[in-house]
Amino acid sequence: TYTTDGTRTSCNMEFLLQRIRGMRMQDGDEGAEVEKPKVLEEVSLEGIVKHIQQMEPNKILVMTGAGISTAAGIPDFRTPGTGLYDNLQKYDLPNPMSIFDISYFPINPTPFYTLAKEMYPGKFKPTLSHYFIRLLQLKGKLLRNYTQNIDTLERRAGLTDEVTVEAHGAFHIAHCITCGAEYDHEYVKEQVFADELPKCTKEGCWKVPEKDGEPYRGLVKPDIVFFGESLPERFGKLAGKDTQECDLLIVMGTSLAVQPFATLASRVRQNCPRLLINLTKVGESDPLMVLLGTGAGFDFTDTSYRDVFLEGTCDDGVRKLANLLGWEDELLKLCEDEHTRLEAEMPPEFKTSNTGAMPIDNTTDVRPTSTTNSTTCTVSTGTTSTTGTTGTTSTTETTSTTGTTETTSTTGTTSTG
Repeated sequence: TYTTDGTRTSCNMEFLLQRIRGMRMQDGDEGAEVEKPKVLEEVSLEGIVKHIQQMEPNKILVMTGAGISTAAGIPDFRTPGTGLYDNLQKYDLPNPMSIFDISYFPINPTPFYTLAKEMYPGKFKPTLSHYFIRLLQLKGKLLRNYTQNIDTLERRAGLTDEVTVEAHGAFHIAHCITCGAEYDHEYVKEQVFADELPKCTKEGCWKVPEKDGEPYRGLVKPDIVFFGESLPERFGKLAGKDTQECDLLIVMGTSLAVQPFATLASRVRQNCPRLLINLTKVGESDPLMVLLGTGAGFDFTDTSYRDVFLEGTCDDGVRKLANLLGWEDELLKLCEDEHTRLEAEMPPEFKTSNTGAMPIDNTTDVRPTSTTNSTTCTVSTGTTSTTGTTGTTSTTETTSTTGTTETTSTTGTTSTG
């Protein structure tokens, strides 16, 4: 039991760590070090590049959050001052995350639809980071891209359904929250841009509340995962398999604060190299979890054998990586050609809303400057700069890997503290 007294808490934690160490020690094992596998020639970005060039991994798993879309003009969620959650005062919400809370949405849906109008897909063009993932797909190296984002920029960048897992849903399909009737995104878009609440057209389904505090019936909501909703079935179906098959993990633009999405980084095999491209270090190992045998978070210390941190924006990071791989010109041309195509297809009302910020100046200097896991779906607040759209889950996933059964049991609860 932890107390609010700092000294006592520290003593309790140290005592617990000592007890766990004792439980895990076998006779004659004291002082023994766990031998770490040889994964990279050198634990650096250059080591990651050599791994890609020499090992020719063709099952690269990519995890992405809102940080890969900020260059397109879409705000991330948690950056102090500019993040979405810091700029929702005008909606008079109980707390910033209420805008994505399924229990609050039927009572006051207007804030979400107002925000949806500002962020609606089609107004923005994919970034260099999106096209780097597309390039991995074109080269036959991409196993899957798990994204927290709801902006559908992966689709606009040309990623196929096969390689994409929209862990927190997306705008392209919508359903009535009362009867479950399905609607395409065009219907919702028409209503949202007319400043109307999207209503279910089934007879007798739509109902406006008679008193304040009562919920609407028959609202049509895009299939975005709100707090209190289950993650898409596809996430649970593929996550266990993909994390065991991948031969390189790249994590970009996320705080790794939202579960169960964040657990993917810790579920890959121990001999799988991991690269984090982010403004800040995130997802680092918790000593207690390591001792319990369930902690496989990032290790950016001098003892790291497989984890590399590339500090900076996602676009700068992927350009630097592409440069070292000899792919930079190919990446820039892909991005430029696709932006030209999308600009020509974009409706007139959207053309001035987004420049699709992309560093295409070729003179830019890009030189290096236990198997059972019970997880409560939580969101931790903090100062981490980037994260994807949040969601919660109420699913149980069971996968079999190397003769063991891994079960992830997640519940639909959230924590803002």
